[in-house]
Amino acid sequence: MAKLKYLIIHCTATPEGKKISKADIVHWHTSPKNKGGRGWKQVGYSDMVHIDGRLENLVPFNQNHVVEGWEITNGAKGMNSASRHVVYVGGVKILENKKDYPVNPAFRTVSYDTRTDAQKSTLETYVRYMILRHPNIKVGGHNQFANKACPSFDVPDWLRSIGIAEKNINN
Repeated sequence: MAKLKYLIIHCTATPEGKKISKADIVHWHTSPKNKGGRGWKQVGYSDMVHIDGRLENLVPFNQNHVVEGWEITNGAKGMNSASRHVVYVGGVKILENKKDYPVNPAFRTVSYDTRTDAQKSTLETYVRYMILRHPNIKVGGHNQFANKACPSFDVPDWLRSIGIAEKNINN
């Protein structure tokens, strides 16, 4: 058990417009490696924001200031016991022209902010709610805690643009 300190924002790293389900996330994270998963005991996120802005709970949590063992999700190594993780569906763009592909043509996607207006609205409401419930929480992007492109947008800049107080922005 640890005190809740962070809200970490993620993307599913899936192409713009591709719908993802809770079952997809569960499979990717908890299925054995030999069946295409990561073999984790728990998924990486507490909640998911769908393309249409719908919020879906993936792992229940008690909403208090303590992260109980049963609430821990695997979103950012070393940070999970003191964090909640929310993911939006999307975060990459498929490259159209072969000349745009990186050196290895198997990698045909690039990190890209694919958030729809509905996702932005839901994510803003989610962040504001978490700050209301946990006034000292720090909000940041996965890329601030790990060498990742996720969530494919600059979270501190976005938080400032929607009027979030500096004390709640993980810099």
